[in-house]
Amino acid sequence: MKQAKKPPSKGLYLLPNLLTTSALFAGFYAITGAVNGHFEMAVIAIFIAMVLDGLDGRVARMTNTQSEFGAQYDSLADLVSFGIAPAAVAYAWGLSSLGKLGWMAAFVYATCGALRLARFNVQHNTADKRYFQGLASPAAAALLAGYIWAMEDNQISGPVAVYGLLFVTTMTGFLMVSNIRYHSFKELNFTGKVPFVFSVVVMLVLALVYVAPPLVLFAVCLLYVGSGIVLTLSLLRRRRREKKVGGSE
Repeated sequence: MKQAKKPPSKGLYLLPNLLTTSALFAGFYAITGAVNGHFEMAVIAIFIAMVLDGLDGRVARMTNTQSEFGAQYDSLADLVSFGIAPAAVAYAWGLSSLGKLGWMAAFVYATCGALRLARFNVQHNTADKRYFQGLASPAAAALLAGYIWAMEDNQISGPVAVYGLLFVTTMTGFLMVSNIRYHSFKELNFTGKVPFVFSVVVMLVLALVYVAPPLVLFAVCLLYVGSGIVLTLSLLRRRRREKKVGGSE
């Protein structure tokens, strides 16, 4: 007699979902911090959510605890932490002084974050794992939070800072829904051996972050945003060369 198949488990994997919940909590804390005027703590909470979001997926893959529920839960948490929270912090910090223009900029950013996540959920099984199509929402949130943190830490305010925030908010929003390619770094193997020079570089970066966290993190985010533009241009040139070679044969 054939044994009856066991019904699928209705439980949840604790560790990855706990990390996702922690990232969601950090995003929610950022919103409450913005409402109460604690902007430095709010942007730090966004960076903490970014770290936790990077950990939950890797932990799930390393422990073989991936699930469809976890993927959907992670996407919803990302919408709060990297879509709603940065928009709320940006609006409370400076965009509110621009009236309807600031309100629309914050809304556009949040909407682009939702569209970015929806597109990722649809294409994640067929897309090239080496690259992101459009700026990832955690990176966009980090750039926006890094700008606010740098301005807050250096006590820079006024129209210049506010209009700079307006530019960063709209730019990151449109980059999320663009076709610009960004390295996903998913091919990195954190369990393998690395050259000794790599450890020295990591040590220097950590030292710089310790000396001036807002400026260094904002600069790193800007470099990553610029790297996507350079990468996309290089990929387009490569395709054109391949077409020319194929057409000449």
